[in-house]
Formats: sequence, structure tokens, C-alpha cells
Amino acid sequence: MNKIFFISGIDTNSGKTIITGLIAKYLLQNKKNSITQKLVQTGCVGIAEDIRVHRKIMGVDLFSEDLNHITCPFVFGHPSSPELSASLEGKTIDLQIIQNSTKQLLEKFQYVLLEGVGGLMVPLTKDKMVIDFIKENSYDLFLVSSPKLGSINHTLLSIETCYNYKIKLKAVIYNNYPVADKLILENSRNAIKKHLSFRFPDAHFIDIPEVDFNQIPNINFEQLLV
Repeated sequence: MNKIFFISGIDTNSGKTIITGLIAKYLLQNKKNSITQKLVQTGCVGIAEDIRVHRKIMGVDLFSEDLNHITCPFVFGHPSSPELSASLEGKTIDLQIIQNSTKQLLEKFQYVLLEGVGGLMVPLTKDKMVIDFIKENSYDLFLVSSPKLGSINHTLLSIETCYNYKIKLKAVIYNNYPVADKLILENSRNAIKKHLSFRFPDAHFIDIPEVDFNQIPNINFEQLLV
């Protein structure tokens, strides 16, 4: 059965683009037909820059679906929330177009990894946030966290929000970048794992090492994909 997984971060620069690319790389290496998609891209023009990063990590060229903007129909120049970026260009984001793109990708690919934008409460339109989109589509969620200062607060709030919205949180992926004080890293990890097991006892907690683009690691994500 074809599957969609949504990848969100606890905030901007949490590492969700890297994690999305790593999961896609794992799928390709294991002969699973897969592609990534970007919900909305801000701060660039043309093909979404996060899609380009995905392809670099996967070690592949751009797909025809990238060139045709199916993997990211909405790209805006101003680096801000999608709702603000769209309004600055006199446009609105049609979420049905994004959903139709995902359906089109599912007709060809076994797995679609849909990367969000910023954190869960980022405005997509005047009345919809990222988490509303996840809930309305019943997507399984991978939440990317990190050891940077403040991540405990952001991560626990995100877990609580998922619990209150009845989101299917499959995993917290702990991105060990940027390199943090070891005491902070271990304390954050333990606090997040404890709260995750309390709210989502069946969810996974996965550590990801700092990624070197000159030697991209191979990570086993099999437990996430069932």
C-alpha cells in the first residue's frame, strides 16, 4: 500500500530537510520507489531549494515532477510564513492543489515524504496552520527535534499539540546538529524521550548523527516505515 509520511520540525532550521532527504535515500537504497515533496517553499524562486537538498542527499538528479513543480507547487521569494509570503505577492495558497499534487505522486511512487515548513503552528493560509493540514489529511507524522538551547520547550510543546490535535505521531527524530554542550544534549534527549513515551508510548525515538555532506551517512529507518 502506498504511504505518505509528513515530516515537520519543532521550528525553522531543526533539520527536517536533511532528515527528509536521509529517509528518501534509505528508501531508494532498499529498492522502494519514493519521492519527496515540499508543502510550501519560501525564501527562494524557481524549484524549491529544499527539494534540491533532498535530491543531493539522495544522490539523484531532479525528477520530472520537480521540473514541473508537482513536488512543490507554491514557491515564494520572501523568507517568512507561507501565508505572509503569499500575501506579499498578492497570492493565496490553495491547499487543494497541494493535495492533488500528493495524489498524483502516489499514483507513481510507493512512498511520498512530505516536508512541512517551519513548525507545526506556522500559518499556511489565513485560517489554516500546518497542523490543521496534517490533521485534515490524517498523515502520519515524524517530528524533527535537536539539542540546541530551547529545544526542550519547543519539542514538548509540539508533542502536546500533537496529542491535543490527535495527530498520529510516529516518531521524534533527534537531529544531533548543531553540536551542543554534552550536558544539554543528554538532558534534552532524556526529557523528550520521557514525555514522548508518556503521550505516545508506541512512538519511536531515533538519534541522527551530524550530517557531513561530503560523506552522507546510511541510516536504517525501517522501523518508521511500517
